Amino acid sequence: MVTKDSQDGAAKVTCMAWSQNNAKFAVCTVDRVVLLYDEHGERRDKFSTKPADMKFGRKSYMVKGMAFSPDSTKIAIGQTDNIIYVYKIGEDWGDKKVICNKFIQTSAVTCLQWPAECIIVFGLAEGKVRLANTKTNKSSTIYGTDSYVVSLTTNCSGKGILSGHADGTIVRYFFDDEGSGESQGKLVNHSCPPYALAWATNSIVAAGCDRRIVAYGKEGHVLQTFDYSRDPQEREFTTAAASPGGQSVVLGSYDRLRVLNWSPRRSLWEEAKPKEIANLYTITALAWKRDGSRLCAGTLCGGVEQFDCCLRRSIYKNKFELTYVGPSQVIVKNLSSGTRVVLKSHYGYEVEEVKILGKERYLVAHTSDTLLLGDLNTNRLSEVAWQGSGGNEKYFFENENVCMIFNAGELTLVEYGSNDTLGSVRTEFMNPHLISVRINERRQRGMEDNKKLAYLVDIKTIAVVDLIGGYNIGTISHESRVDWLELNETGHKLLFRDRKLRLHLYDVESCSKTMILNFCSYVQWVPGSDVLVAQNRNSLCVWYNIEAPERVTMSSIKGDIIGLERGGGKTEVMVTEGVTTVAYTLDEGLIEFGTAIDDGNYTRATAFLETLEMTPETEAMWKTLSKLALEARQLHIAERCFSALGHVAKARFLHETNEIADQVSREYGGEGTDFYQVRARLAMLEKNYKLAEMIFLEQNAVEEAMDMYQELHRWDECIAVAEAKGHPALEKLRRGYYQWLMDTQQEERAGELQESQGDGLAAISLYLKAGLPARAARLVLTREELLADMELVEHITTALIKGELYERAGDLFEKIRNPQRALECYCKGNAFMKAVELARLAFPAEVVRLEEAWGDHLVQQKQLDAAINHYIEARCSIKAIEAALGARQWKKAIYILDLQDRNTASKYYPRVAQHYASLQEYEIAEELYTKGDRTKDAIDMYTQAGRWEQAHKLAMKCMRPEDVSVLYITQAQEMEKQGKYREAERLYVTVEEPDLAITMFKKHKLYDDMIRLVGKHHPDLLSDTHLHLGKELEAEGRLQEAEYHYLEAQEWKATVNMYRSNGLWEEAYRVAKAHGGANAHKHVAYLWAKSLGGEAAVRLLNKLGLLEAAIDHAADNCSFEFAFELSRLALKHKTPEIHLRYAMYLEDEGKFEEAEAEFIRAGKPKEAVLMFVHNQDWEAAQRVAEAHDPDSVAEVLVGQARGALEEKDFQKAEGLLLRAQRPGLALNFYKEAGLWSDALRICKDYVPGQLEALQEEYEREATKKGARGTEGIAEQARHWEQTGEYSRAVDCYLRVRDSGSSSLVEKCWMKAAELSIKFLPPQRSLEVVRAVGPQLIGIGKHSAAAELYLNLDLVKEAIDAFIEGEEWNKAKRVAKELDPRYEDYVDQRYKEFLKNQGRVDSLVGVDVMAALDLYVEQGQWDKCIETATKQNYKILHKYVALYATHLIREGGCAQALALYVQHGAPANPQNFNIYKRIFTDVVSSPGTNSAEAYHNWADLRDVLFNLCENLVKSSEANSPSHEEFEKMLLIAHYYATRSAAQSVKQLETVAARLSISLLRHTQLLPADKAFYEAGIAAKAVGWENMAFIFLNRFLDLTDAIEEGTLDALDHSDFQDTDIPFEVPLPAKQHIPEAQREEVRDWVLTVSVDQRLEQVLPRDERGAYEASLVAASTGVRALPCLITGYPILRNKIEFKRPGKAANKDNWNKFLMAIKTSHSPVCQDVLKFISQWCGGLPSTSFSFQ
Repeated sequence: MVTKDSQDGAAKVTCMAWSQNNAKFAVCTVDRVVLLYDEHGERRDKFSTKPADMKFGRKSYMVKGMAFSPDSTKIAIGQTDNIIYVYKIGEDWGDKKVICNKFIQTSAVTCLQWPAECIIVFGLAEGKVRLANTKTNKSSTIYGTDSYVVSLTTNCSGKGILSGHADGTIVRYFFDDEGSGESQGKLVNHSCPPYALAWATNSIVAAGCDRRIVAYGKEGHVLQTFDYSRDPQEREFTTAAASPGGQSVVLGSYDRLRVLNWSPRRSLWEEAKPKEIANLYTITALAWKRDGSRLCAGTLCGGVEQFDCCLRRSIYKNKFELTYVGPSQVIVKNLSSGTRVVLKSHYGYEVEEVKILGKERYLVAHTSDTLLLGDLNTNRLSEVAWQGSGGNEKYFFENENVCMIFNAGELTLVEYGSNDTLGSVRTEFMNPHLISVRINERRQRGMEDNKKLAYLVDIKTIAVVDLIGGYNIGTISHESRVDWLELNETGHKLLFRDRKLRLHLYDVESCSKTMILNFCSYVQWVPGSDVLVAQNRNSLCVWYNIEAPERVTMSSIKGDIIGLERGGGKTEVMVTEGVTTVAYTLDEGLIEFGTAIDDGNYTRATAFLETLEMTPETEAMWKTLSKLALEARQLHIAERCFSALGHVAKARFLHETNEIADQVSREYGGEGTDFYQVRARLAMLEKNYKLAEMIFLEQNAVEEAMDMYQELHRWDECIAVAEAKGHPALEKLRRGYYQWLMDTQQEERAGELQESQGDGLAAISLYLKAGLPARAARLVLTREELLADMELVEHITTALIKGELYERAGDLFEKIRNPQRALECYCKGNAFMKAVELARLAFPAEVVRLEEAWGDHLVQQKQLDAAINHYIEARCSIKAIEAALGARQWKKAIYILDLQDRNTASKYYPRVAQHYASLQEYEIAEELYTKGDRTKDAIDMYTQAGRWEQAHKLAMKCMRPEDVSVLYITQAQEMEKQGKYREAERLYVTVEEPDLAITMFKKHKLYDDMIRLVGKHHPDLLSDTHLHLGKELEAEGRLQEAEYHYLEAQEWKATVNMYRSNGLWEEAYRVAKAHGGANAHKHVAYLWAKSLGGEAAVRLLNKLGLLEAAIDHAADNCSFEFAFELSRLALKHKTPEIHLRYAMYLEDEGKFEEAEAEFIRAGKPKEAVLMFVHNQDWEAAQRVAEAHDPDSVAEVLVGQARGALEEKDFQKAEGLLLRAQRPGLALNFYKEAGLWSDALRICKDYVPGQLEALQEEYEREATKKGARGTEGIAEQARHWEQTGEYSRAVDCYLRVRDSGSSSLVEKCWMKAAELSIKFLPPQRSLEVVRAVGPQLIGIGKHSAAAELYLNLDLVKEAIDAFIEGEEWNKAKRVAKELDPRYEDYVDQRYKEFLKNQGRVDSLVGVDVMAALDLYVEQGQWDKCIETATKQNYKILHKYVALYATHLIREGGCAQALALYVQHGAPANPQNFNIYKRIFTDVVSSPGTNSAEAYHNWADLRDVLFNLCENLVKSSEANSPSHEEFEKMLLIAHYYATRSAAQSVKQLETVAARLSISLLRHTQLLPADKAFYEAGIAAKAVGWENMAFIFLNRFLDLTDAIEEGTLDALDHSDFQDTDIPFEVPLPAKQHIPEAQREEVRDWVLTVSVDQRLEQVLPRDERGAYEASLVAASTGVRALPCLITGYPILRNKIEFKRPGKAANKDNWNKFLMAIKTSHSPVCQDVLKFISQWCGGLPSTSFSFQ
């Protein structure tokens, strides 16, 4: 964008600013005009600024600072003419620009920021930093300095400011340090005025004219410096800006923008490639858009360059554009609507991935430590702490206010717009239907925040949680699984449904649960209300008032509810009925009213009710509202309610009350309802007069209180008030009250008044006048002086008797001591208690009579149970019994009866028994019946109750068996007549007459019961019974039932026949298919089809898929007509097959002519021919064959010939066969008959080609006949030989086979060979010899065969023959004489022979290597090595290596070592792996850390020494392998020396040092074993620090071996030592578990004590004492030959370079040898001498 065409001269952009809402961009140029652009860079508006005073002219100032207000509707302009103007620019383009604030200052404004609402911060030329408050229109100084303010900036949150001053000072000030604890005040003294100043998240960046950029830390220390002062292209830095996220800083200079990016990993600024733009000139201003997506740079010539600041940009699902403007800030833009949301991590974490979920409304993004969530529609964003869980979270966005996140069994709730989690609970149930969250959804009176959650703890337990307090407010345990739950919008009610579709309502406040609906298939709260809609089967249920769940409105529907729609003043329930959706409208009035009431909005409720007509429902609503309005003191609404209800008095009273309240409100202000008269009147309205009185008296309004009571005619209260307050009109009031009572004829109240005033006579007079003699009597009884007035008493008693108040009269008579009159009165008044009490004192004889009279009275009063005791007292037993029975006091009745004589009691017992029988307490009833001699009734009782066993038992006790049977059978017949067959059955069975029951059931055709009884009592007859019933039912035509019985009797065929005979083929087919095996149903189908015939049969069989099977069945059953009919109609291709089968049938029947015709129809004439041949009707056969099957003619002739042969008529047979052109058959017949001469004749005449084969066959036959046959062949051969037929003779001789006479065979074969050599061509003779030779060898005639071969110069074959016969000398001779080439061949064969025979000792003489290999094969290693020893060194070591490999494989590492000890270790590279393996096995083997192991170690050392000596002389000298073996030699030497030292007590520390020195070689040793040995050795000599560290390391290694990785090892203890970190992980534990446990215990004990310092000991180098390398200098010391420790001084050098010892250690070792004469130590000394080229000639020194 260009403010002006960039001019040649300076027209610089003085300042720029972006609005907070990113929609506006303001630029102010040198001509003091503010230009406004939109976010796309389009100029939309402009306005001119004005000077502080017009008299100085429009050009008298410059704009130095400009900033938008946080709400983006205002711009502050800071000017050099000592003023700041705030312009209101409005929200839309083109709105009028108005100056709304101005702040006049004492010097020029140099820079300006607007960090927070109403607060503008600015710097002045005089050095002050001030604050202007737009609300109060005042400005104040924050702090002052003496130096011009050159720059001013804020931190990312706007809570802190930095100012840069001309003297290089940078000052920091916080409005709120947000808990960072950073200091305020002067922070830095920069090297020049920091014109370019930026405050990023982690540091402060300053730059200026010295061309150096300096980054300072939070407390002012220098973090980094970027120095461009030597760069000739760079000029001074003029301005800087930090990105809104604080991750980047841009600095402007000449033609260039430099960019610094903060690296969180390195905690440093990294310089990006600078942006260089030619001809841009000096950059005068920088402004970064608040969302971080654009950076604008203003230039000296008036141009503004806009840069896109994005790290990367991506399109999400083609709907959203994601712009990463910084590591922690992403702009999400909706491509369709153009709306943008800035997603930013407040903690500066890098945003990793952004997803838009939940119908593309909600944002989810992760950083390393937080989770960002947002609602795109409402622009509410949250950032909550969240530890990464591998992206396994599941998000649910069903609730618009809250995001539900499930992760690892935990539900976390995050409210959009809040940066703290709302709450989290453990639950396994991720279904949104099982979680309900309500967040301030309907505001209620007196409730600020309302946030509730309901969720499932387990499948049967619901918890309700208050999310604000984070505590549980309800737990519901249910007996069944819960499958849906939801809170209402206020969170006071919870609905849930279980698996049994029962709907329950839970009141959260009262913790009560109510089941409100069964079979609930749909349920939902109506939005915006507490109205509930549910479906139960075909009913729509609506609860308009959920507080009364029993009041439900139900209406019938025909489909299923699919949802609720609320809008446009109505609520509709959507129901699918078939394919259509029908809307059922709810009573919006009830919904609207209920909601208004719940929310306490009574005005809305009134307005709504006024729209309704008056109905009983509306009236109820007005009543509810009136009550609530009164409680809430909303009196006008209450007045309106009472008017609507027609309560005129209340309405008028409230109207007056409202007038009082309104008047008070007008006069005094405030709420008129708090005025005492209003409060008192409200108390009166609620009939709470005491409260009203209290309110009046509090205000000392006694008159008003009295007036209230008088108006209400409540004189008592009025007088009480007057008395309490000592009112002068008290007496007047009393008189007035008495007069009023008399006027209104309230004598009783007047009497009470006189009584209270102490005038008894007057009171009595008034009571009697009022017709209240009882009150008069009560008063007399309390006053002795009145009792003395007999006339008065008589007057009262007369009045009492007249009024029939006998008891009160009696009391009065008793008081005046007139017992006779008193008793009479008591009796008349039925006051029997007092009468009896009086009689006991005055008339004892009367007590019994009175008790009876009392009982009679109580019986009249129907108080029978009370009467019983009185009758007992009066000794009236009969009456007592009657009363007890009447009162149903059965136990008492039994008790009384048991006391009576038998005659009296017997008639009552049955009545009691009947009661117990009705209660089914049969045992008590039985006992009572028996007591009453009514056993028959007891039996009847048991019979009626169906308790036949008890009845029978009772009957048997008191009746003869035959009588019992008669009784039971009679009873049973009675039951039978009544149709009570089961009862009758039980009676029959009880008297063991089941047959009668069976007969009964049969008679009544109750066959199931009959069968049941037969099965129970006559199981052997069950099958017959079923069959019998089946037949009966079949006869009656009850076929279905008959089928059941037939099938139960396993007579399915009878069932099928029954259905067939009744023409019910389908049923027959069904039964056959179900019960008749595999083919029965096919047979039935066949019969069914046969019964139908024709097309119908075909259709049926096709339907059943049995057409082909039926045709086959028909043919099988000889129903050929039916078969032909079916095939003709449906399966024509089957017709020939049926003809064939018919023909075969006719053949079997002997009808040959008909059969012949059918065979021909079937297209099988050959079958006809065969039929005639079979019957030897040759003519017929010949005829048919010639007519229909010429190919069969020959067969007929052959058949005839066979017949002739059977009759031995060979001549005829031969003639027929030759006619049939079958000479071969004739030949065969002759051969079979053994007539070889005829056979040869036929062969010669008709088949000459087979003559030779026949001849051979003849010879074979001859051979089979044994020697006689063989001789026959030999004879034949001789015959051929004599006739000169040599070829034939040879063939004949060769045919002779072994037949027991080998000499004959040999002769014949030799003869054949001889003749072939003499007379036949060479080729033929060669073939014969080649054929004969192997045959001779086969019979063991090797020499003969060899001679034959030699005749034809077949030398090789001759040699092989001799070899075959093991005639080695002959073979050698032939080879030598005839063909020396074969000499080696014979030798080779001879060796193989010896080898195969296992004759190794013989083989040694022939081929040593072969013999050695054979020894190896046979495992004779000792012999092998012994023999190899006699050969050269190379051969020996080949076999030594093989043996060693074998031993190592078998685990014999020690023997392998011994082998090399014995034979030396050559430097063959192919042996290196063996040496290494021996070394590895020895160092890994257990039990080597002891003096006894010396010889093992010495052997290993000596072998390795020998090897190294050999390596020096070989081509492998100084190779890596050589170095490795030298290292192994050193290790072996240490181990050997350690074992030697262990045998001498004074060398204990030497042994320990060697164990410790070995740790530097753990690349070659098992690390766990090495550390264990070192630790134990150190511990043994008391070096506990080292022991602790080594054993700790050992334990870490054992754990690593278990885990299979060394990654977890901590190497901090071994830093700066030569103990290697990277060592091979041992494949197994080298130390047993018991020892590992001991170490564990020790290490634990030591670490608990904390007495040891976990540090390795150091020497004068400052290095670990056993380390050869000094960490500080890197100098490497030589290791001591005796201890392995580094030699730092007193060095003894040996002849061989690099070998030395510490003098002290050497002397100690020599001294130990002298004192102990240890042979092993001497051996060590001897070895050192060999290894190091002799011992040094040192003298002992004992300093």
